[in-house]
Order: sequence, then C-alpha cells, then structure tokens
Amino acid sequence: MTHIQAQRLGSLLVLSGPSGAGKTTLYRLVLQRHPEIRFSVSCTTRAPRAQERAGVDYHFLSVPEFQARLAAGAFLEHAEVHGNWYGTLRAEVEGPVLDGVDVLLDIDVQGARQVRALSRGTPFAAAFLSVFCAPPSFAVLQQRLEARGTDSAAVIAGRLQRARTELTAWREYDAVVVNDRLEAAVAQLEAIVLAARCRTLIHEKEPWSR
Repeated sequence: MTHIQAQRLGSLLVLSGPSGAGKTTLYRLVLQRHPEIRFSVSCTTRAPRAQERAGVDYHFLSVPEFQARLAAGAFLEHAEVHGNWYGTLRAEVEGPVLDGVDVLLDIDVQGARQVRALSRGTPFAAAFLSVFCAPPSFAVLQQRLEARGTDSAAVIAGRLQRARTELTAWREYDAVVVNDRLEAAVAQLEAIVLAARCRTLIHEKEPWSR
C-alpha cells in the first residue's frame, strides 16, 4: 500500500502511565485481539530483563549506538529514564501511519509531549491520540511494584517518586483508562482504538467511496 492509496491515516496511539500501572499487560491483550495494530518497538540502552526479546520487546542498543542514531535524527522522541536512554524510531511510526496502519507507542509522559509537539502542523496531528493508563490508587501502584520482586527498595522508591509526577499529567491526554479490573480496562482501551478509526480528521476522502 502506498501513501496515496491509503483510505485513511492510521491512528498514532500513544499510551503512557507510571511504572506499575499495567500498561504492558493492557496493550498486549489489545494487540492479541487486534493483530492489525502495529506495536512500535522502542530502543533502550538498559539491559534486557528476563524473557524480554530483542526486536520484540525492545531494540537493545549500547549507549554509543543510541547516541549515533540520535545524532542522525533517527528518533521521533527520546528521553533518559532511571539512568537509561529510551527512544522511538521514526521508521517504526511515520511510514506505517501514512499508509493507514494503526501504530501503538508505549512511551512516558516526556516522550508523549515530544511526539505531540512534533505532530503539530503535520498530518500526524490528525492521527495523534493519547491515552493515559492509571492505577486505581497510589497504594495499589506501590504494591504492584513491590510484588514484582525484581527491583531494589531504592529503585522502587525512585519509581514511586517519578510516578507522583507522571500522574499529575493525566489531563494532558485525550483519554484515561484506570487499570483496576484488567478485563474492563482492556475493553476501554479497545473501544478507544476502534473509535479512533471513525474520526473524520484521519479520512483522506469519503469513507464510503471505493
């Protein structure tokens, strides 16, 4: 499919939320139900966690590799989080969205702000739709982080401190999903994705014309 042939722009779906809110579980279930949605695989300089696969969960890069791509303008957005670099490659997003493919990005608040700003005045402004994934309470968020058993107390404290700041940004987003009961949260995110395809802004011409 070429850009000219696309009946509509794809949706540029940005999903953010604090660590422990359950974003990964949430979007993976939606992607299982809707394999036509493309997940944008981010780059990171952190080490892979258990069961994470290169090219599937993340593109794992060394710091020099990341900096080289950054200098070449390869990233749509990037940020340093907990001492590691993260970034979204333009190639993962721009072409597919113009070709009518819905692309989902799992990025933090800082990254979402960058994508939102860069989209203004471009075709991606119409495609952009942001969703904030929130925990049912801060206490539940803390319990989830502690239950992982993968981080030290110091790391958890840092994540909680960052979460307090991130949670204040929820009104910057087009929609919010409170991940309390997983199945209900999945249904809400799925409904947002499907409704996004009906927006008049993303249609190149009358959707009933073929």
